[in-house]
Amino acid sequence: MRREYINYPKDVPVLISCANIIGYPIHWHNSIEILYVLKGKFYVTIDSDKYELVEKDIEIINIDEAHSIYSSHKDNKMLIFHIDPNFFEKYYTDIENMFFYTNITDDNAQEGEEYDELRIFLSRIVCEVIQKQDNYDEVVKDILVKILYHLINNFHYLTNEMEDLRENEELLERYHRITKYIYNNYNDNITLQDIAKKEFLSTHYLSHGIKDTTGYSFTDLLNLTRVDEALKILLDTDKNISEISEEVGFSHTRYFNKHFKIRFKCTPSQYRKKFKVDEETFKKQKKIVFQELSNGLQFITYYLEDYDRFNYEEKITKIYLNMSQNKGSFCKDFKETINVGDAFDLLIEDNKRMLETLQDEIGFEYARVLNVFSEDMGIFKGSNFYNWNRAVDVFEFLGDIGIGTIVVFDNTAFAQEEFKRVLKSFLDYFNELDTIDITSFKFQFVSEMDGNYVGEITEFLLQNYEFEVLKSRFFHGNRVNFIYDTAYMLPFTINGMVNKKNNMDILRAFDVLDKQVNITNEVFFGYPGLINDKGIKKPSYYAYFLMNKMGDTLVARDKGFIATRSYREYQILLYSYHEDIEDINFSENFSKFRGSKDITEKKFSLNVVGIPSAVRIITYDINEKVGSSYNYWADMGKPKRLSKEEKEILYKSSFPQIRFKSIKKSTVFNIQAKIQGYGAALIIIKEV
Repeated sequence: MRREYINYPKDVPVLISCANIIGYPIHWHNSIEILYVLKGKFYVTIDSDKYELVEKDIEIINIDEAHSIYSSHKDNKMLIFHIDPNFFEKYYTDIENMFFYTNITDDNAQEGEEYDELRIFLSRIVCEVIQKQDNYDEVVKDILVKILYHLINNFHYLTNEMEDLRENEELLERYHRITKYIYNNYNDNITLQDIAKKEFLSTHYLSHGIKDTTGYSFTDLLNLTRVDEALKILLDTDKNISEISEEVGFSHTRYFNKHFKIRFKCTPSQYRKKFKVDEETFKKQKKIVFQELSNGLQFITYYLEDYDRFNYEEKITKIYLNMSQNKGSFCKDFKETINVGDAFDLLIEDNKRMLETLQDEIGFEYARVLNVFSEDMGIFKGSNFYNWNRAVDVFEFLGDIGIGTIVVFDNTAFAQEEFKRVLKSFLDYFNELDTIDITSFKFQFVSEMDGNYVGEITEFLLQNYEFEVLKSRFFHGNRVNFIYDTAYMLPFTINGMVNKKNNMDILRAFDVLDKQVNITNEVFFGYPGLINDKGIKKPSYYAYFLMNKMGDTLVARDKGFIATRSYREYQILLYSYHEDIEDINFSENFSKFRGSKDITEKKFSLNVVGIPSAVRIITYDINEKVGSSYNYWADMGKPKRLSKEEKEILYKSSFPQIRFKSIKKSTVFNIQAKIQGYGAALIIIKEV
């Protein structure tokens, strides 16, 4: 049978599952089913409509709605809630005829408060079922009642089609009554005139009202209901097409065929042939693996942080560290290169000051410089003479602050032979210049450049000048994404440095205004700089700042932390870690980012041994509430322009919270720490 009967637990009228689903063929339930995606991407088909669900999306499957679920993401995860309609009927007697609707098709449709409130309710039920504290069954029922009224008030199928009905209770009740009548009498020969007479309305008025409210004419709505019900009879019985046609209310089989084909793009016979299988085959088609419900808790803890029944003590992470251990050297590769963008940007004093700040506090070996050979730098296509004065200013500045130069060749407008002439002029000029050591320069190509072009230029450089040409080719491109400005970048960047990922090439020293036309403000505009255009440090800057304070000897490293040491000093860096931290697609818009609220406070208990004296502890805390200039700006209401006072506030807000503590000599130092949201905590232990 495709109709599945849910066996609810004895103590609560809801069955919750955490599952990995590759495929679950067409079926329906005697329950209200809510799907909550935790990880991966799913495709859900309800009747003939197909929807794509991504992380944090919610879909509601109404009682006896035929649906299927598929996913090509093997490592997916979904919470499935089956709610007993008999429980809801105590509080809303017409629940059997109620249909709920979520918006999956529109961009950002599920970013509203009503969806977050539903996620909070669902998360609390999961929490209660997992923890099973005192009176948890009564608490679950209380939350379910809140869910019921929340669904009726915010996810009513009619108000989603026609927002005006939300404020008109009498009109809403009328069209609920009408659609209910159609659904319960679709197999009879009902007419628009019958309904108009019952509602004391003219058929003309009623016809337009049904169309405006549901999006369908009366006839289309009636036939749609009939074919949706026919689908279930096709799959669950052996009745012939003529019998099914008559059972659902069609006057003739050809009308049934016609309307079924409009809805499902095939005839009833073709549909049955494609999808009807025996019971054994149906079971084999179910590719679903149920997991422990607690496996889903980490994805929803954000929605539990204000819930006083959530047991945070279970979330304390205990770490044992022996600081006398030596697991090799800790190489700070992240300091090798910093992207500074176009050479012309380094002619601007504000940008120079920002790079000087970075160099003073981090200390990079090389700066990767783009568009040295460009019109902005005074190098013009077709010219017989090339003026290198602007390049001199740029390279002298870099030398003055102690940073080497990597000249990046990008998609130049020059033809290959002319580019060689430009390059020869450049090298000859700087070879004769005493103030700049051109022999220390390195060269690199962007990944988009033609391979033959790259080969010719590389050979030219090596044969004539013996410069170092970096083998790895740098990807150049302004990926605009507001996530670059957020606290998410702090743990993302630290994780990339700790585990030596190649994703650091996306970051650059500072934001610059270029040719983007979609900028909505002058503070944060989604560029990958460590410092914004106003000189305000972003969370990604502090990833470098904290990592630079780490020692040269590696003590321990695991998911979410790294410990090092140097002479009479020990460093422990904790950062919020989740399994998807490396999987974000920076080409997607931040508004579609589904992981921005999946992490709440995490507590640590550190037992540290191997330190021979009393200590002084300095702790740097940075998270969404402390040290994130973007979050402060968001709390201000995201002003498009900053007043002098607001600018000063953002400058100050971008600094970490620093705490000091002294501890007497001990065999074991126990240090308590916590990270809130996306953040990091650096603990520096100094011998005294």
